[in-house]
Amino acid sequence: MARLSINDIIRDVDVEPDTPLLWVIREQVGLTGTKYGCGIAQCGACTVHIDGVATRSCAIPVSSVTDQQKIVTIEGLSPDLTHPVQKAWLELDVPQCGYCQSGQIMAATALLSANPRPTEQQIRDEMTNICRCGTYNRIKAAIELASNTMAG
Repeated sequence: MARLSINDIIRDVDVEPDTPLLWVIREQVGLTGTKYGCGIAQCGACTVHIDGVATRSCAIPVSSVTDQQKIVTIEGLSPDLTHPVQKAWLELDVPQCGYCQSGQIMAATALLSANPRPTEQQIRDEMTNICRCGTYNRIKAAIELASNTMAG
């Protein structure tokens, strides 16, 4: 049995300790916005925040997360889509197929929380999520727009 805080709700889940956090989020809790991509923490489709840090949930066993840690998924980032990153994504029409975008948004929000005014190079260095559609230029532009919006 694991006890997790996901999107500010405490959830008890009956899973094996080595179950990847991604599968708990998707299969046990039913939050399917976090996607399965590579399964080896390389592509970033499964990115969630754990205590504000972008974390690839496919490679984290549920036993390594405590109920004191706050897990935030794309569903918990801003349920009404008013987070500046989400608004920038919509304004610039970033997604193409959309599969990786929840992970991209979670990585971008963590980046802006740690560094509200990243340079272009810092965005390129920190945004390591993979987009098979190649929307990298629009992702960078959306992060810059969100950064400017958040700065006022």
